[in-house]
Amino acid sequence: MALLVQKFGGTSVSDVDRMREVADHVARTVRRGDQVVLVVSAMGKETDELLRLAGEVSTTHPGREMDMLITAGERKAMALVCMALHHIGVDSESFTGSQAGFLTDTNHRNAKIVEVRPDGSGRRWMPVVYR
Repeated sequence: MALLVQKFGGTSVSDVDRMREVADHVARTVRRGDQVVLVVSAMGKETDELLRLAGEVSTTHPGREMDMLITAGERKAMALVCMALHHIGVDSESFTGSQAGFLTDTNHRNAKIVEVRPDGSGRRWMPVVYR
């Protein structure tokens, strides 16, 4: 049994049908006995749309707030993919990077991971983490 990290970009999760395809792919991997950490991006052009909205609302974009805005699209995608996985009988739970134990520096918009603190719970479900 291997621990695999599988990353799916925005095109791969751009709509419900594509999310179901991702879920089916992940389910096959899990059912053959491997563990999966799934990383997903925001759907399609959602990040571009969020950046456009930020530009419309203000010419000032504090780094922390831009980070929060961008993660909104990624959180949406990871929750929907988890729902698709649950629908086909695969236990999963979505996590932000910090919830998964990744600690970063405070260099917003270009943060680096400085520490990883796994919780040691031995979770049996598959975490879905946004990039």
